[in-house]
Amino acid sequence: MKKYYLIFIVVFTSAVYSQQINEFRFLRYNDVISIDSTNQNFYYKIKQISIAEKPKIFLFFGAENRIQYQYFKNENWDEANRDDDGFILNRALFYGDLKIGRSFRLFSQLQSSTSISRLDPNPLEENPLELHQLFFDLRVRNLNFRIGRQELYYGSQRLISVREGPNSRQAFDAAKIMYQRNNLAVDAFYGYHVKNRFGSFNDKIDSNDKLFGLYTSIKGIKYLNNIEAYFINLQKSVSTYNTFSGQENRNTVGSRIWGAYSNWNYDIEGAYQFGKFDTKSIKAWTFSINNSFNYLINKRIQKIGFKTEYISGDKIQNDGSIETFNPLFPRGAYFGLAALIGPSNLIDMHPFLEFQLTQKLNFYLDYDIFWRASKNDAIYQPNGAVLFESSNSTSKKIGNQLGALFEYTFNKYLNFTLEGTWFNSGSFIKDVSNGKDILFTASTLTLIL
Repeated sequence: MKKYYLIFIVVFTSAVYSQQINEFRFLRYNDVISIDSTNQNFYYKIKQISIAEKPKIFLFFGAENRIQYQYFKNENWDEANRDDDGFILNRALFYGDLKIGRSFRLFSQLQSSTSISRLDPNPLEENPLELHQLFFDLRVRNLNFRIGRQELYYGSQRLISVREGPNSRQAFDAAKIMYQRNNLAVDAFYGYHVKNRFGSFNDKIDSNDKLFGLYTSIKGIKYLNNIEAYFINLQKSVSTYNTFSGQENRNTVGSRIWGAYSNWNYDIEGAYQFGKFDTKSIKAWTFSINNSFNYLINKRIQKIGFKTEYISGDKIQNDGSIETFNPLFPRGAYFGLAALIGPSNLIDMHPFLEFQLTQKLNFYLDYDIFWRASKNDAIYQPNGAVLFESSNSTSKKIGNQLGALFEYTFNKYLNFTLEGTWFNSGSFIKDVSNGKDILFTASTLTLIL
């Protein structure tokens, strides 16, 4: 064990004191690593290997590890779900990236998600070893063709994300064509969601979920700054909304405008869904606004902001249509790491504050107020599954959620967060469950190499 700690210290120390350019990206296949054969730093010797000069062939490596302690009091609003000691989640990711000139690359990434002392973990928490990504790129001028298992990430992650919050990130077996020129980027993709399963090397595509999409983004537009437009088709052999189940063929069209003007930051998005659910027609929509203002205190950036969104729910159960919005594949921790409810049939009012206390320490404070958009529809989990059916409750109030987070960034390789969430149950939660208030705390240490 001491040997492994020594290796860690040597690699980490070399990384910290390296002067070579190395930018870590949220999508690790977009990491920027300078190619400099004259650099003798130990960290870069093991991170990049030159295989050939003509054509230039390089093999890059990268890794990260996130260890997280979590504690719930009254998980699922039930005092019977008691765990006085909490539990530990650990996620390790390791990638290899083979690049041949500018035209070809082969990228692979392993993921290990484990838990300690977790009572009845789910596959997102306990998935010991999996091939998370394996794809190849073929680039021809401004076109890039990508085929294989890969992470997909678009816009604000409202509809398609990597699901960073939970212990396992999500992937898709897909084919994608990417076009980029100047400020225009267009992606077309087709594939299947990869479903997490208990065990090792057994995650397979979910044939229940077939996905097709077109996503366009344009930057640098006068007045609007950045604009995105998209069309996404999701086909599912079985879906469940409130008390109904059936086959689903759902189309989503939407647009997002985002950017900054002076000290004002804005992010506005709207989407409409149509198609068929069993014998019903789909008529669902969502609209969100995220505004914030930056200001300086002692030359440090502070932020005050307000978010709000309306996410439609089914109004009349026995008519010929369903208005429940399907968030497709959103980020798992949509309203915080506690991930108590998901973005369907929801009205959310969300003021927040961000404070830069020191150059390395930040503090975040937010307050969420939740209502059901329709009293005749259920509330849903972050993965889209029904959490509580509409039952006989006529109340729309779900509850209030207060969250606070401290984030300390040692350097670009090491980050620590400490956070807490308190959920005050509203009348609907009390009508359909034991209705206990939830207390959640978590501490997270993330190392990136």
